[in-house]
Formats: sequence, C-alpha cells, structure tokens
Amino acid sequence: MAPYLIRKYQESDRKWVVGLLSQGMVEHVPATFRHVLKLPRTLVLLPGGALALLLVSGSWLLALTFGLALLPVLWFLAARPWTEYVDMTLRTDMADITKSYLSEPGSCFWVAESEKKVVGTVGALPVDDPTLQEKRLQLCHLIVSSEHRGQGIAKALVRTVLQFARDQGYSEVVLDTTKMQLSAIALYQGMGFRKMGQRFASMSWRLLYVHEVHFIYHLPSAQVGSLKKQVPWT
Repeated sequence: MAPYLIRKYQESDRKWVVGLLSQGMVEHVPATFRHVLKLPRTLVLLPGGALALLLVSGSWLLALTFGLALLPVLWFLAARPWTEYVDMTLRTDMADITKSYLSEPGSCFWVAESEKKVVGTVGALPVDDPTLQEKRLQLCHLIVSSEHRGQGIAKALVRTVLQFARDQGYSEVVLDTTKMQLSAIALYQGMGFRKMGQRFASMSWRLLYVHEVHFIYHLPSAQVGSLKKQVPWT
C-alpha cells in the first residue's frame, strides 16, 4: 500500500483531476446498463418487440436482429447521463477549479497524491440559499482512482471536508449521489451521513429511473463547540 498525501489543488493537477472525473463517471455505465435491462419497460420491450416482429414477419432472424440492435441503444441511454454530467461540470465549476474553489475562504478543493500522481479528489462549496437557517457546505466530486481504492483515501478526503466545515463554522455538510453508486452510499452512511431525500436530477435520469440521493451530516455549531470547551468536566 503506497502512502498518500492530501493537499490543496494546484493548477498542475488539472489533467489528473479531469482524467479522474471522466474515468470515475464512465465506470458506472455497466452497472447502469444492467439496471436498465432489469426495468419492467425493458423486459416488455425486448421480448415483446421481438415476438411482435416474429408474428408479423415470421422471421426468427428479424426478431433476433431487433433484440441485438436494441442493446447498443440501451447502452447509449445508460451512458448518456454520466457523459452529460462530465460535460456540464467541465463547463461550470470545474472549468476553472482555482476560481471556483480556491478564491474564497469558505470553499476548497483537495487532491490525494500518491507516488507523484493525483489519485483522488474532493471539493467543497458553500450552499447559496438565503432561505436556509443553517450555514451549509456542499461536498462534491469525491473520486478515487480504481487502482487506489480500499486504502482509506475516500474516508480521509471526506474527513478533510468535515474538518474544513468545522473550522469554517458550517453547521451542515450535504452531498448528492445516485443510487447506482452503492459503495459511495455505504461510505457516507458509515461515516454518519443521513439520507434526506431523493429525486430525478434530469430527464435522462428519469428515463432510466435512477434517483439522485441527498445526504446530510450535522455538525455542532461553532457556538456550541466553544461553550463545550468552557464547561469543565464534572
């Protein structure tokens, strides 16, 4: 197990970070494809369409061709939300990581470095919602390369965000993931995050019936923390 270091993002890290983002999203496509194959509508469409063609044309070859031709279409649909997410991210907050995450004191972006390579990332941005009564931080872009998983890097990155939130006086840390990312969900729940709801993040996700899951982690307020320090043990 190679040692790793968690540090703030530098501009020289960009190619590694973009590569991790793309790789991390694409690797979810096979699981999403299997999910699509199990949907009731797919189970009706694949055999139903093939059977209808067989009854109309009397050709087994045509029916088989229909089923085989539909599989690439389903793969494309399974991959589309992930590629859309990468494209959207690279046009918005990840277009200029330094400006988005390191220009203000309430936000930050970290990388995990091992053997002079960036093998993990995580970002943190304040939630801009004037209706909120609590100061809330958004955890985003938690990614660890497949070759470096199982070494505690993801947990260390999440702990880095939680400590940053405490230091900056945030009361809550929130994040979004999808139900396809089972290992991420297990990680967050194991670290004390609580599920607070779910929704379809886009029409692409609705079409695939994949929910975006929202999690929250409650932090003691800075005021409560300071009071605890002043109260002697009894």
